[in-house]
Amino acid sequence: MKYLLVLAVVVIAIWLWRKGREEELRERVRQQPQPTRHRPAVGAPTEMVRCAHCGLHLPATDAIRSAAGRPYCSAAHRSAAEDKG
Repeated sequence: MKYLLVLAVVVIAIWLWRKGREEELRERVRQQPQPTRHRPAVGAPTEMVRCAHCGLHLPATDAIRSAAGRPYCSAAHRSAAEDKG
């Protein structure tokens, strides 16, 4: 009977100890700052054009236009195309 009582006290002590650790862990998790989920800023789609010399696709706002209105990716490609034709 004495051993049964000691066993019961040990089991209750272990149960209380584990319960306290679980509560401590929950408190730690609750205190941690939650990561904020930022959605990437998405703007309006940009019109893409193809360089008339090399075929590179680039935004229309970055293109260099020739006198005829053809888009080029750089001034060197514009001048190379004008020299060619």
